[in-house]
Amino acid sequence: MRFHKYHALGNDYIVLAPADFPTWKEPSVAQIRVICHRNFGVGSDGILWGPLPSTQSAFGLRIFNPDGSEAEKSGNGLRIFSRYLWDRGLVKNPAFTIETPGGHVESVIKEDGHLITVAMGRVSFDSTRIPVTGAPREVLNERITLLDREFTYCAATIGNPHCVIPLPEVNAELAHRYGPALEAHANFPRKTNVQFLQVLDRANIRIEIWERGAGYTLASGSSSSASAAVAHRLGLIDRKVTVHMPGGTIGIEIGDDYAIMMTGTVNKVADGVMHADLFQVKV
Repeated sequence: MRFHKYHALGNDYIVLAPADFPTWKEPSVAQIRVICHRNFGVGSDGILWGPLPSTQSAFGLRIFNPDGSEAEKSGNGLRIFSRYLWDRGLVKNPAFTIETPGGHVESVIKEDGHLITVAMGRVSFDSTRIPVTGAPREVLNERITLLDREFTYCAATIGNPHCVIPLPEVNAELAHRYGPALEAHANFPRKTNVQFLQVLDRANIRIEIWERGAGYTLASGSSSSASAAVAHRLGLIDRKVTVHMPGGTIGIEIGDDYAIMMTGTVNKVADGVMHADLFQVKV
């Protein structure tokens, strides 16, 4: 049972190729949880299940969170999967397309796979698409009460849902304290990814991240995309911005209709084989 582990700015994923698991239709929730577990398994922020057949793109991909739930899209996951395809010689042209449940994207390999640009698609603030409860609207500068504090938030989707909270300063404690309550808030019927956003200047922002189904995360490509789009929509930044996270930086370019180009690094960690004993433990 082979696995391939990579990280993108400390956000680590395990690639499992379906061809290596002929008896699996897909990994089960129990299998995902133990594989991703930091003590009982290989340890990761999620599983990339692919390549899969696709009718419109060169490759299909499914993305699973450590709790066993499925993510529609992941910017870091897409960069990692792109590097995996390049490393395995499954692509010869540095530009190719990938289909996820959150939409089709184009990847461009640079620096022999160490740097990758992904056309992430368009960000929308439409409540019906994110989704957010209530009347159809753009979800901008609305109020929400969590635990002992009221916040102003914006919501967005880039194929997966995001709640962005602009603040004068951000830190990891905010994400740990309020992230779980925001992720599962009744305003978000499919739950949500959460970003606490600090604008540093017109070309730089900082975010702290709580990911739906994964928890506190050192970096996130889709979170970077959504946060940059929100900051631009609020008039706080220009179209090119560097997103600073605990794990490092991602470059975002915001095009017409909030089309996002994301550029960031990928590092290979290991190729390995999982032993059957791994699955004797339930977590």
